[in-house]
Amino acid sequence: MSRKSAIKITLAGFGLAVSLLMSATPASAAAQSAIDFTSHWAGFAALAVFFVAYLLVIGEENLHLRKSKPVMLAAGIIWALVAVAYAGAGDTKTAEEAVRHNLLEFAELFLFLLAAMTFINTMDERGIFDALRSWLVSRGFSFRAIFWLTGLLSFVISPIADNLTTALLMATVILAVGAGNRKFMVVACVNIVIAANAGGAFSPFGDITTLMVWQKGIVEFFEFFALVVPSLVNWLVPAIIMNFVLPAGKPDAIDHQAMLQHGAWVVAGLFILTVAMAVGAHGFLHLPPVMGMMTGLGLLKFYGYYLKRRNHFFPSPREDELGEMALELETSSEPLPSEGNGNEPFNIFKALERAEWDTLMFFYGVILAIGGLGTFGYLTLGSNLLYGDLGPTTANVLVGFLSAIVDNIPVMFAVLSVLPEMDHGQWLLVTLTAGVGGSMLSIGSAAGVAVMGQARGIYTFVAHLKWSWAIVLGYAASIWAHLLINADKFQ
Repeated sequence: MSRKSAIKITLAGFGLAVSLLMSATPASAAAQSAIDFTSHWAGFAALAVFFVAYLLVIGEENLHLRKSKPVMLAAGIIWALVAVAYAGAGDTKTAEEAVRHNLLEFAELFLFLLAAMTFINTMDERGIFDALRSWLVSRGFSFRAIFWLTGLLSFVISPIADNLTTALLMATVILAVGAGNRKFMVVACVNIVIAANAGGAFSPFGDITTLMVWQKGIVEFFEFFALVVPSLVNWLVPAIIMNFVLPAGKPDAIDHQAMLQHGAWVVAGLFILTVAMAVGAHGFLHLPPVMGMMTGLGLLKFYGYYLKRRNHFFPSPREDELGEMALELETSSEPLPSEGNGNEPFNIFKALERAEWDTLMFFYGVILAIGGLGTFGYLTLGSNLLYGDLGPTTANVLVGFLSAIVDNIPVMFAVLSVLPEMDHGQWLLVTLTAGVGGSMLSIGSAAGVAVMGQARGIYTFVAHLKWSWAIVLGYAASIWAHLLINADKFQ
């Protein structure tokens, strides 16, 4: 086993043991208070199943086993154990009611993310992100300028396009312009992950955790912007420290040009309109935000129909060439050349196909598995341990550290399931800590894990760990900034 694997599994094991005490969901009042199965054999078995499944998730990079597989299997086993335990106690209704509640939670998150991912994929297909990459790599910026530009863009784009997509986009720029300078690429990748997570912490569209808080109705859309300054502090503190180790000079400019496809800016405009509809559905119509997102997806599909018909009547020169070749090779078994991006007729369902299905199914497994553990009764245990004995401020600060070790999604879902009594300032604090806490370790956020895969062998767990001390300083400074700036939100 490699040193990196050992560190990951050791840290994950510690964090998992603590986070499991928090894991629960308010499936129903009956499930929480009628029967306590925390000392039942089925409850212990469910904990063991979840523990093993999450170890497999942590080892995804080395095992080459998609993270969705173990948690989906674990969810099925855990709910079978829930049903057996409750049936043994003469209750055959609670398990069914609880699992239906959890399925509804997942359905809202799933459809919301599917719509958002489709918009992002469509904008990528229309060349918006490629044009941004092209502009950055062809300007001949210095290493220091690239460091700050990619960090700033990560912070600004992630509230709209989410931290994962933003980190991947900026990482391609770093790998393109920094080739041959390993020291620069490592520091720049660390900076991107921190900035993307920080930017995602003050927007419901920036991170799954903020989306869950918004959908729960705890923090309204515009109230998230109270976290802009604390999030900015979280990025700037480590960025300023890392700035002093950047190499001098500048890389050679790369001659790279990208062309926007027809309708690129219309798609971007539709996405902004869709965000507005999601906010309006939640704030004015008192409907779930997912209704606005799915309505916007319907508009995008109609616009996709227009793009497809336009492509049919006004084909590009490349398509005419392919059509002639098709006639010549009609009786041949040779395949046609690939048309490449921008030459194939637009098809909205290809954007749907490109959604990150492994991630979506991972959310299913995590939400259902944690929901099952909550139905066993671990909710009260975790609530008393963290929010009862330690107090909300200490507990919410610890949530950030747990997010770095375990991943912020199950931790935040557990907090929302506990629903401790906290004032508005504390809910904003836990939103901040869960969002930016994952930056302390490379495995603590989807952005970090994605960049590790993209910059394999360059941006690693150990490389990120060398800067964790600076990131912790930024984490502490962001909490201080929140307590100072948003003091009026604490009772």
